Amino acid sequence: MHIGFIEDTHLHGGTQIWVTEAVQAFIENGQEVSLLAPEDSWVVEQCQDTGAHIFTYDWDEVVHENAHNQEIWTDALSKCDVAICTVHPPRDGFHCSVFAARCIKEGQLETHLIPKTGTIVPEYLREFYLPDETINSSVIAIADFTRQYLIETYKIPAEKVALVYQGTETERFRHSDKAWEEARRRYILPENASPVLGSIGSFEHRKGHPVLFEALVELVNGPLPNAHLMMVGDGPDEAMLKERVQAMGLERSVSFFPFTDEPNYVFERIGMTVLPSLYKEGLPNVLLESMAMGVPVVSSDIGGVSEIVHDGETGYMVEPGDKSALAEAIIKIWEDQDTYQAMKIKARKLIESQFDKTTQFERFISHFQTLKI
Repeated sequence: MHIGFIEDTHLHGGTQIWVTEAVQAFIENGQEVSLLAPEDSWVVEQCQDTGAHIFTYDWDEVVHENAHNQEIWTDALSKCDVAICTVHPPRDGFHCSVFAARCIKEGQLETHLIPKTGTIVPEYLREFYLPDETINSSVIAIADFTRQYLIETYKIPAEKVALVYQGTETERFRHSDKAWEEARRRYILPENASPVLGSIGSFEHRKGHPVLFEALVELVNGPLPNAHLMMVGDGPDEAMLKERVQAMGLERSVSFFPFTDEPNYVFERIGMTVLPSLYKEGLPNVLLESMAMGVPVVSSDIGGVSEIVHDGETGYMVEPGDKSALAEAIIKIWEDQDTYQAMKIKARKLIESQFDKTTQFERFISHFQTLKI
């Protein structure tokens, strides 16, 4: 089978990391793989030496949907039995899954187009998920919350929407004493930092970092004066967030570190992962990775988070934007160390049993095979 990926972004977030891993895994499984993505994008750079067929286009120019770009996309898609297109935000009237559908239709291709999504954005159009019902097309949701929303709100037929969890690398994300020692060398924190909280991912508005800072103020001025937050990542709000830390007097309680493709060392360094997102989350990779490492989580109750964060078992969920509830959940986990240790074990067991990435890659391929002609 020839599997294609369409990634209309230069970003290097959780979705793009999954794509690069899937490219490698599918090739190792004996599948042929193509990648269609913008020139100089992170996914292209990461996949250069994988053996995938790589097709690139000008990210700014493609919005005009001219003949040159249509030729590039049609050529790339013509080689694929299935093509998975991450549903990204529209830009200047252009949407990648809609354009891909047009190329398939006008090129008279047999390619089965699969828009794939974990997040729900209410202003997104139905056509982003099912762009043209005259071509071979269906949807993959990576959280049951998302699947149900697509069926109930967008009225996409249930048989057209499959649930396939992405999973995580349970062997890679496993605690070891050697990795713990390396983590302490890589990430220098105050000696008395306890607990160490981790926020890992893109620095952007939807992630709710200012709410986390406000919760941190309650912690350090209250029962956890040595609480310390590791902010790991990058993004458009980075400068603003650093200024906010200074303005709030949190410079001794927050450390910023750059994006890393080895987040396992971050999880070795922290006591819990905090995801204070305000909107647009599906089943966040960072939570899967954290729990695989046996690191409990506190997260906004949003998207498919409840499918892995079981209150009092693997972590706690709070209402998005509630700074006091966020602080209380962190305190609740840390102050009861017996429960905390039990959470670490339960989190790891859940990911091992239900979200192992190797198994999930096989499920993706099995699903593709049911779609192909």
